[in-house]
Amino acid sequence: MKQSALFVLSLLIAAPLAAQNQDLGQPVLEGGEVETIEEGEGLSGTVSFDGNLDDLGIAIPGFATDRDVATPASSSGTAALGKELARVITADLRNNGLFKPTGPDALPQPSFGEITAPNWSTWSNRGAEMLVHGYVRGRSDDRLTVGCYLYDMALQQELVREGWVVPPADWRRAAHKCADLIYARLTGESPFFDSRIAYIAETGPKDNRTKRLAIMDSDGANHRFITTGRSTALTPRYSPDYKQLVYLSYVDGNPRIYVYDIGTGRQTLVTQSSNPTFAPRWSPDGRWILYSMAVGGNTDIYRVAARGGESQRLTDTPGIDIGGSYSPDGSQIVFESDRSGSQQIYIMNADGTGQRRLSFFGGRAATPEWSPRGDQIAFTHIAGNFNVSVMSPNGRNLRSLTNGWQDEAPTWAPNGRIIQFFRTERNSGKTSLWQVDLTGDNLRRLPTPVDASDPAWGPILP
Repeated sequence: MKQSALFVLSLLIAAPLAAQNQDLGQPVLEGGEVETIEEGEGLSGTVSFDGNLDDLGIAIPGFATDRDVATPASSSGTAALGKELARVITADLRNNGLFKPTGPDALPQPSFGEITAPNWSTWSNRGAEMLVHGYVRGRSDDRLTVGCYLYDMALQQELVREGWVVPPADWRRAAHKCADLIYARLTGESPFFDSRIAYIAETGPKDNRTKRLAIMDSDGANHRFITTGRSTALTPRYSPDYKQLVYLSYVDGNPRIYVYDIGTGRQTLVTQSSNPTFAPRWSPDGRWILYSMAVGGNTDIYRVAARGGESQRLTDTPGIDIGGSYSPDGSQIVFESDRSGSQQIYIMNADGTGQRRLSFFGGRAATPEWSPRGDQIAFTHIAGNFNVSVMSPNGRNLRSLTNGWQDEAPTWAPNGRIIQFFRTERNSGKTSLWQVDLTGDNLRRLPTPVDASDPAWGPILP
């Protein structure tokens, strides 16, 4: 492709900017490593339940403890923490929409000895097909050991077990990992609860919004603001290894793409320009960052090494080419373009060759995101209202998943089953995060402390 004479090589500068960017808040304190431990030989039998999963009752009593002691995770003790663990697991499985869990507040509390030897008569008349038992123990190093067991009530048989050693601050991660274990065992699909979401937190009047970068767990807990709001932040995305976030910031009125290191709180400037710049995105291997830039009235897609350096222009067609989402194997990029006269979805090889249009249905199409499974592309379908839709990578099998007024910017759960997006209310301009099942069912709002937009769901935590 031809390189534009207006392309500015000097726009790409890589340098640490912890001292230069005054928009950063306090560094995000990350917990320690979650260690998986062997919990003995669990059985691997066939689940006896043969109905629909959304009718599957699961009893989740409080996790037991061998000794009720205060820990840095809970001054109330490990017994109280055991109930909190069960509540988080219950909420995970209920909000997923596939199961009918009953939590610890409506169930008897098993003893520590019953965790590996359930008293079946206690649970036989409670209408649950599955039983979750677990325990939490304090350690001398202040860490916690958490065990999780799934039993089939009809077979009176253990299906799976696993345990983890976690720092006190990461006790919720042990609960999410237990929910992931249950979900994966019962559905045969990859899990997604132990993951995080980045988004843009919005405050202020409609015509003068403050937009800050924020992150939280997949259920909305452990919410943290990363930037102070002195500069507008947009379109965050997690790196594949979860160690970094890329986002767009207008620090001094000019667009800059930063990579923020979550562990150290430092960030690196990858690109800066006086030209309008949009939508940074990672490649699956973490080596490249895609972005769009408008030069001389024409907007094209570029890629640059994540560490910075000279960028490569991937599109060179009159019009506006924006976005870009890699296929899971990194071989292709899906993007939006108005080169045909209206916003539509296009696809190209990772080096910019082989560009072709995908969307030929009515209306416009924007903000495409490739599923982690590789079998679907989610996007914003604009046909009067804005709604989240999906299609196959060949442009066929269009399905609308929402029916709102302005639903846009879809992002996928790590297992490719749930899509999150943001919704703008008519007239007020208030924004919020929502998610919907790939089938179009289980639409629900995700709580955030302030208005929210531009969500980005990260992969499963390592």
